[in-house]
Amino acid sequence: MSLSARNLTWSTGGHTIVDDVSLDVRQGEFLAIIGPNGSGKTSLISLLTGLRAPVRGNVTLFGRDIKTMTRRQVSQRVALVEQHAETTERITARQAVELGRTPHLGALTPWSPQDDAIVDAAIAEVKMDHFGQRVWHTLSGGERQRLHIARALAQQPEILVLDEPTNHLDIGHQLGLLDLVRRQRDLTVVAALHDLNHAAMFCDRVAVMNHGHLVALGPPAETLSSGLISEVFGVAAEVECESDGALQIRYRRPDRLKPRLQMVQSC
Repeated sequence: MSLSARNLTWSTGGHTIVDDVSLDVRQGEFLAIIGPNGSGKTSLISLLTGLRAPVRGNVTLFGRDIKTMTRRQVSQRVALVEQHAETTERITARQAVELGRTPHLGALTPWSPQDDAIVDAAIAEVKMDHFGQRVWHTLSGGERQRLHIARALAQQPEILVLDEPTNHLDIGHQLGLLDLVRRQRDLTVVAALHDLNHAAMFCDRVAVMNHGHLVALGPPAETLSSGLISEVFGVAAEVECESDGALQIRYRRPDRLKPRLQMVQSC
């Protein structure tokens, strides 16, 4: 397994935020972490990437305990796009993406034309070719988010971890971004997502968090049932399986919750 967690528990202020979570991230898969606000998704991501140390349990990265690794060593294999990643520095869009090369640079490995090519390719991947010289603070939230993804791709990680990556993006760019990371060859992706249809559309497996617990883990067709959505998210939904096996989740308005026959087709 590329990334494994065993009995992860993390608490703060006397409250347990992540409670005894164990999971394995398979190499090359796209794993979604979903759950209501406050369910522990972001805290779990911080634990999986070594930004926080658990009070109990451990995380292994390609068989090595992440606690024994330096941030540079972790960053050479894992790229993280945080939910509220920002900078106050007066830098250009290109310079922001160039930061992705930092873990690979050193006294014996200075910046090279190859680094320029990697940055160019990452910017082109997110369709921001013409924004390179724009100053960071002049960019919209959506433009910044796409550049954060470019910075992560420039890092050339084996694992890409995203915390609600579609925030600030319009629907077209939401779908485009998730399709982009889905198509990256030899890249393992772990993403905290709010939209259940996005998880069903793009992800191989779904990990469902609720009150700090991992309550379900498996392929979308086996995990995202109307019963689970009702129990975890407190909403009524109809889950339909299309002819190609894809799921379509349709929510019902709270004022239309009168009992009726639900047309649900199992995958």
